[in-house]
Amino acid sequence: MIVSRDLRIILLLCLAAALHVFAFSAAFPFFNVVDESVHFDLVVRYSHGELPRLAGPLDPEVMRYVRYYSTLEYLWAAETLPQQKFPPPPWTLPASAIAENLAAKAKIWPVFLDNYEASQPPLYYTVAAVWWRLGQFLHLAGASLLYWLRFMNILVVIAIVLFAYVAARLVFPENSFVRLGVPALAAVFPQSIFYTVQNDIFSPLCFGIAFILIIKWDRAEIPTMQLGAAAGLAIAATFLTKISNLPFVLVSAAFVSWRIWQLRRRGRLWPATRSIIALIVCSALPITLWLIHSKRAFGDFTGLQAKMRILSWTIKPVPAWWHHPIFTVQGAWKFISELLSAFWQGEMFWHHRQLGFPAAKLAYVILSIVPLALAAAALCRPGVSHAQKRALWFSLAAFVAGIVFLGFLSLIFDFHYCVYPSRQDPYFTSGRLILGALIPFLLLSVLGLDRCLYRVGTVTKFSSLGALMIAMLAGEVARNWSIFPSTYNWFHL
Repeated sequence: MIVSRDLRIILLLCLAAALHVFAFSAAFPFFNVVDESVHFDLVVRYSHGELPRLAGPLDPEVMRYVRYYSTLEYLWAAETLPQQKFPPPPWTLPASAIAENLAAKAKIWPVFLDNYEASQPPLYYTVAAVWWRLGQFLHLAGASLLYWLRFMNILVVIAIVLFAYVAARLVFPENSFVRLGVPALAAVFPQSIFYTVQNDIFSPLCFGIAFILIIKWDRAEIPTMQLGAAAGLAIAATFLTKISNLPFVLVSAAFVSWRIWQLRRRGRLWPATRSIIALIVCSALPITLWLIHSKRAFGDFTGLQAKMRILSWTIKPVPAWWHHPIFTVQGAWKFISELLSAFWQGEMFWHHRQLGFPAAKLAYVILSIVPLALAAAALCRPGVSHAQKRALWFSLAAFVAGIVFLGFLSLIFDFHYCVYPSRQDPYFTSGRLILGALIPFLLLSVLGLDRCLYRVGTVTKFSSLGALMIAMLAGEVARNWSIFPSTYNWFHL
């Protein structure tokens, strides 16, 4: 009965997630300011069977798409343009006027740098390239093919909702509010990266699967070789999605190491040896092969040197790290608040202004800190089993590790002439870079809400959750409302 009811609710949440992602993916024109053009370049290169070996210029085929389908509306306000209005989409003009239209855009459009994301791991681009080729097989072309690539995100977010439910049910099978609240928030999560061509979209899916498998591996009396191999592959997939997922890989390695130590203490290490070896080999081998490729192709194991060269970053001397403003109360609050806000909402610009309202940003910061604090407090109280506590500690460690990692990166770089991060604002506050921790974060957040509402009944809890979801959707619609009339989006093709 419970499984049947849950299944109906989860299917409705998957439908809601699909409509949610479709509407906003269709509303945003190409190519947005969150590196969409360079990620699209890598998808096209992979679709040609090319594994990038240098951070070179964008592919000519990509540049044709960018020049023809891109809009100036992201980085410019209409009043700053020569005729104080945006040029119409080329596909709405007669053939004789298209060349003039493109020439006018070219005078304003910035000069493209080399592709500074070329050294990113290959998992997302490989899957997206197959999807792109499928679209071509279906005879899609032009803007329809571009949006087809974006609409792949619908399937990814549906999968995130499903695995969010699996994770919540695994950790709190007896708590219906947590079990259904985690996938419910995942379905309406207002992160703008879900509406773009970007490798970050795979991070919450891959680490969410790794999180589930590692919890299963931890709970098994004698973990099987199949379970160990699956967990190892999921950890590898997390890293092979994006290098900034490194802290989640390290936390996973620490958690697994602690479990191996526990098995040794209890005299069960030998029966679990095959599983341990399978986990280590299946995680370490793919990661090692990619690191070797990066060293040979880009000169270092992470490929970071090429990106640093293009963006003018350098490593500061260690003594200079301690002069960073993050060590002040104001600087620390700026870093944490902007990072948490961007984790929920993204960092999209429109008409040269960042989308979002100050009140909404503050609300999301509070919605992060308060439930997390309540969930952390629950770890020190009775009523939570040892297995649940281990899963919650794993969740908390993953999210905190992501924050610490971005704080560390903010310290060590001199950003010189880079626009973001910059010398004036030297913080990595892109919440998408720690989006891999989404499912563990939502697990902690919904548990915190459950603790906050512990005095009220289940109906009131779900009513409060529903009100929160409606408020999130309404805020997102209000934030992005000015984008829907754009003549460059899918609705105006």
